[in-house]
Amino acid sequence: MRRLMGAVVAASLAVLPTAAQAMSVAQFLAKAKALQAQGALALLSPDAELLKREVSAIRAAYTADLRAARAAGRTPHSCPPETGKPKLNPRQMLAELEKIPRAKRGMSMKAAVYAYMKRTYPCR
Repeated sequence: MRRLMGAVVAASLAVLPTAAQAMSVAQFLAKAKALQAQGALALLSPDAELLKREVSAIRAAYTADLRAARAAGRTPHSCPPETGKPKLNPRQMLAELEKIPRAKRGMSMKAAVYAYMKRTYPCR
C-alpha cells in the first residue's frame, strides 16, 4: 500500500496544474492515509488527483520563486542543486509531514514544503 501511495505522490511531483486552494498539512495527511487504506482503488479516487494537483502547484510556485529571486539578484529562499531537480520521494515527503507536531499541522502544505527545502538546501 505504501508503494501505491508512493506512486500517487510521485506522479504528483511531475504534473504541473495549479491547485484551486491551499491545503493544510493535516488535510493532506488525512487524504493520503485514506488513499493508503484504499489500496489499488486509490488511483481511481478524486483525492489522488487532488493531492497530485496540490503538490504540483507547490512545486511550480517553489521553482518560480527561486527563479524570480535569482533574476532579481537576491539570495533565493533555499539553494537546491542547479543540475537536475531536487527530489523528495513520496515516503520522505510523508515522513517529513508526520514529523510536524499535530498542533502545527494547520499550516499550509506550501509552508511545510518550503520549510523542508530551506532545511535541506540552505544557501551558504
